Amino acid sequence: MELSHLETFLAVIEERGFSRAAARLHRTQPAVSHAIRRLEEEIGDPLFERVSREGTLTAAGELLREYAERLLKLRREAASAIEELRSLERGRLNMAANEYTCLYLLPVLDEFRRLFPHIGVLVQRALASRIPEQILDRTVELGIVTFRPEQSQLRLIGVYTDSVAFIVNPRHPLAREKKVAIRDLGAENFVAHNVVSPLRKRVIDLFAKHKTPLNMNVELPSLEAIKRFVAMGNGVALVPGLTVRDELARGELVQVSVPELKIERQLFLASRRNATLSHAALAFLEVVKSLSQERGAPFSFRTEAAR
Repeated sequence: MELSHLETFLAVIEERGFSRAAARLHRTQPAVSHAIRRLEEEIGDPLFERVSREGTLTAAGELLREYAERLLKLRREAASAIEELRSLERGRLNMAANEYTCLYLLPVLDEFRRLFPHIGVLVQRALASRIPEQILDRTVELGIVTFRPEQSQLRLIGVYTDSVAFIVNPRHPLAREKKVAIRDLGAENFVAHNVVSPLRKRVIDLFAKHKTPLNMNVELPSLEAIKRFVAMGNGVALVPGLTVRDELARGELVQVSVPELKIERQLFLASRRNATLSHAALAFLEVVKSLSQERGAPFSFRTEAAR
């Protein structure tokens, strides 16, 4: 059942005749009659009383009229919704990030929401190792990761460069030092993140390389808990620098340089390679690019090769 035939059918009803409907639709009367005949053949019943010249409907015609109006209304609504998507007056952006990388998103989302307040945004919290497969199975459209995924089907854009920070409480003896060696940390009690990650392994390997004990006597489930525990005077910690900017600015924590533990990490914005991104996702990428141009390092916008 073609929508154009239903449109012709409604025109005949509204114009009370085939000839007037033909004039309104800029078609010939035989073409209008043919469209109605095709509808009647599909339904198996006449739609108009043949003795009437004003397009009086049969019972089947009355029933079809209701459905035809609803279908054409849905077509108009669909066209309008698509146009709103194009103009970013509606839509939804689904992303994935973990506790750490979500902090990078905050200034980007602040600008994005200012520019496109009608776009809904859902950032799902996920394990970093799971984000690539969530993107590939279309659970989310974009994701933020701190490593180069093995999947070649992903497109990566380098968006931020972060450094690992060694933090202590302001009252800690090391807080007075500008720089310490890794071997000076063998007697310290480290508050660690209990999630296995490439960063955790790298830190363990560096302490082993320098033949220095790494005492992880307390392990907590979140970076926020680690920061607060250290600020209370309990041990020391290694955390992503992005996560402690505010606490360092307020003087609640102190960062001490450890040259042997200078570890930089690149944050990547990942999406499906060659995918047709939504209008909302394309607008988000433009905001990311604009922010990198305005703020400069550590923000960036560089297309990277997959692993």
